[in-house]
Amino acid sequence: MPQYSPPLRDMQFVMHEVLKVTDELKPIAKYADADAETMNAILEEGGKFASEVVLPLNISGDEEGCTLDPVTHAVTTPKGFKEAYKKYVEGGWPALSGDTDFGGQGLPLVVNQCFYEMLNSANQAWTMYPGLTHGAHAALHAHGTDEQKKTYLQKMTTGEWTGTMCLTEPHCGTDLGLMRTKAEPQPDGTYKITGNKIFISAGEHDMADNIIHLVLARITDAPPGIKGVSLFIVPKFMVKPDGTPGERNGIYCGGLEHKMGIHGNATAQIVIDGAIGTLVGQPNKGMQGMFVMMNAARLGVGNQSLGLTEVAYQNALAYAKDRIQMRSLSGVKAKDKPADPIIVHPDVRKMLLTAKAYAEGGRALAIYCAVLLDKEHYHPDEKVRKDSGEVLSLLTPIVKAFLTDNGHIATNACMQVFGGHGFIKEWGMEQFVRDNRINMIYEGTNTIQSLDLLGRKVLGNNGATLKKFGKIIGALIAEEGVNEKMAEFINPLAVLAEQMTKFTTELGFKGFQNPDEVGAAAVDYLRVAGHLVFGYFWARMAQVALREIAAGNADPFYLAKLQTARFYFAKLFPETATLMRTARSGSKVLMDTDAALA
Repeated sequence: MPQYSPPLRDMQFVMHEVLKVTDELKPIAKYADADAETMNAILEEGGKFASEVVLPLNISGDEEGCTLDPVTHAVTTPKGFKEAYKKYVEGGWPALSGDTDFGGQGLPLVVNQCFYEMLNSANQAWTMYPGLTHGAHAALHAHGTDEQKKTYLQKMTTGEWTGTMCLTEPHCGTDLGLMRTKAEPQPDGTYKITGNKIFISAGEHDMADNIIHLVLARITDAPPGIKGVSLFIVPKFMVKPDGTPGERNGIYCGGLEHKMGIHGNATAQIVIDGAIGTLVGQPNKGMQGMFVMMNAARLGVGNQSLGLTEVAYQNALAYAKDRIQMRSLSGVKAKDKPADPIIVHPDVRKMLLTAKAYAEGGRALAIYCAVLLDKEHYHPDEKVRKDSGEVLSLLTPIVKAFLTDNGHIATNACMQVFGGHGFIKEWGMEQFVRDNRINMIYEGTNTIQSLDLLGRKVLGNNGATLKKFGKIIGALIAEEGVNEKMAEFINPLAVLAEQMTKFTTELGFKGFQNPDEVGAAAVDYLRVAGHLVFGYFWARMAQVALREIAAGNADPFYLAKLQTARFYFAKLFPETATLMRTARSGSKVLMDTDAALA
């Protein structure tokens, strides 16, 4: 069975030594007293919950899966899931960063971010049940009426009730303008909703007393396409005046998907048969509320792959130190053994360091985004709120796509470290690969994230937001540009930052002439942007490590950080040169292929 040790030291390093999150958040009144010691203590306990309560259910949950009663439409989760969720609620974990007005603890979002990374390492399938509730909660908090907030948010904050997002349908996938689910207005102001949704994660289960579905539907006589989509609250059980669940609503699970991974999570086909729903926000403006959910979910999906990258790395590292096979090319290393541990082999180290570099770079980016999210919503300075929101908007598709692509690379590499044993179920490595694979697909495929980044977030405002992040990078380059010890990190970052401007302008010009050029270059472009962002954070982490070492700190943690930074810039960062070349190759070699694809 895989093991997991919460990476608390690295989380503390990023939060307190690199990003100094308490200083960043101190201007926000409700976080003025937030301190590192409290955050650390909470995450230490959170790590225990993840490793001791949730991790032991990962393999068993994968093997057992969920079961559907075709008569009652009830879904039973794997053994132990419900009991673990009860402990999660009793421990107050759902409410960590929740609004205190609705029973939350009001802690900075970064605490919840780190806690959920650990939960995802321990058991992604289980974590998706409470995880999706955060996005539904955010949408209602932003767009719900006072009455809706009063009815639902308290119990969603405490975890008594969970939430889902019901978007896609069998015929439309991500193209939600094609959806057919209908909402018929009723005399009492509610709506009778009818339709079918698919791929609804945690869409039905036995872990909470009620499930609050946020459903996209089209009101009678609504305009065609995405401009005619509205958002509705459709609870599994209607809510009585006293706030308790009442009669069963007409929304139920018609089937469970048979999937490659995340078997412990109920991916439901949802049948909506005259269910009663209430409108969220304005008619035909449903995407405003849904994008609140989707952006939260996209950050959450990146966090899922971050968690899997970390746990896969930990287990591959332990195996590589223990497994003996062949001798080192440079001479015997373990003279007391018939063969050397495989960690002495260069390519094994390359696979391990790839996973480590992607985990630690991803962690820095994810924590940074959590801070931006709090600053966007609560900072007293309007300009800081605006700038934080713009940069977060730019980084969101990178978090979703770059971290999940890297998770695919890393989990496969870690499985490879195990050789044939990695392909065998009992070691758990193949499950990490299977579970991660969905992360590249849902909440908008990674290609859609790439189109969003290049087409909307960059070219949509003529690169203004990209330039804003470029100034952040430029400040670090100016600060460390003459420091010879930082040259191996700063110089490649500076080169790519300069190239990025020309690269983006070139693609924008070609896209103006032929929009297919944007589609042809977008995926490569996002990976280049991802490395630019990772390069910035790795340079900042190296900066702190070098300062600590120069000050006489002998903690091997800092040397390890430096060595990983050197590996990243030498072996992974140079991928950008190939990516820019392939992005520049244009759309003709893709689109002028009718004969090849006949």
